[in-house]
Amino acid sequence: MSSFFEKRGNNALNVNTNTQNGKSAAIAITTHGSDLYWAICAIMITATMVFVGLAATKPRHHRIFHYITAAITMVAAVAYFSMASNLGWTPIDVEFQRNNPVVRGVNREIFYVRYIDWFITTPLLLMDLLLTAGMPWPTVLFVILVDEVMIVTGLVGALVKSSYKWGYFAFGCAALAYIVWELVWTARKHASRLGSDIGKAFVSCGSLTAFLWILYPVAWGVCEGGNVISPDSEAVFYGILDVLAKPVFGALLIWGHRGIDPGRLGLHLRDYDSDPAVYANDKHANDYGVPANNTGVIHTGVAGTNNTTRPTDGIVTGAERV
Repeated sequence: MSSFFEKRGNNALNVNTNTQNGKSAAIAITTHGSDLYWAICAIMITATMVFVGLAATKPRHHRIFHYITAAITMVAAVAYFSMASNLGWTPIDVEFQRNNPVVRGVNREIFYVRYIDWFITTPLLLMDLLLTAGMPWPTVLFVILVDEVMIVTGLVGALVKSSYKWGYFAFGCAALAYIVWELVWTARKHASRLGSDIGKAFVSCGSLTAFLWILYPVAWGVCEGGNVISPDSEAVFYGILDVLAKPVFGALLIWGHRGIDPGRLGLHLRDYDSDPAVYANDKHANDYGVPANNTGVIHTGVAGTNNTTRPTDGIVTGAERV
């Protein structure tokens, strides 16, 4: 029986060895690190299924935060599958060679797939928060751009073996400082003016995110940057941060939004079968049971409007958007 479980155990490191691009990484994860990555992958998959399931209980035009949050954990699940399989990494010469046996060697395993995950998921996390605060789109887009600079500089720094990596680290920290300032000051004030429930939802999720994101540079400094802790300890450090920053964050956010209509946040979303203005022609109108005449005009039949008609050219006015 024991031999059966040995054969069924984690074989990822035997299949995908510590040799990439013609070089072997002396400082790499062991089976313990791989097992942890598999466990976190399972958490991300479960969270994705839960968030999508909760979305199904809401009207389609109320699902935006469920879908964004599910996308975050879905992408993270793929990244953690890759790291658990000992894939998505490249060996990089360390700047600081240590005598500690767990970090002794010339080359360290750097998981670039982690940064691909962050490049996709951190803008989605910021969208969750900034849309909750009802921030204007120019601000949302600029903060996301700064976030992308933060992630890219972190990746480039991790791939540089010389002391110049710390220059990229400084750029990334400056970008992070701006993002944290936007969250704890500008966005918080904006959310509080939209209502106490919106302000409470933002503060709980925004505070968690700001605190956790400040710890990521610390993890980078002792892992990719300084080669202080082992890749297995790196898996623990980043893994805890990611679980708190994604599934736990997502659960808090969706709970906070349970009684908030997206329209209060300036998100005036419509479903395809709830507004006659989206019907392109008479045929589509008839498909949905909306009466139409031969002039291409749909009768709205809305109470108090004296059956006012409007053209079906698909154009929606600013007033209709509201």
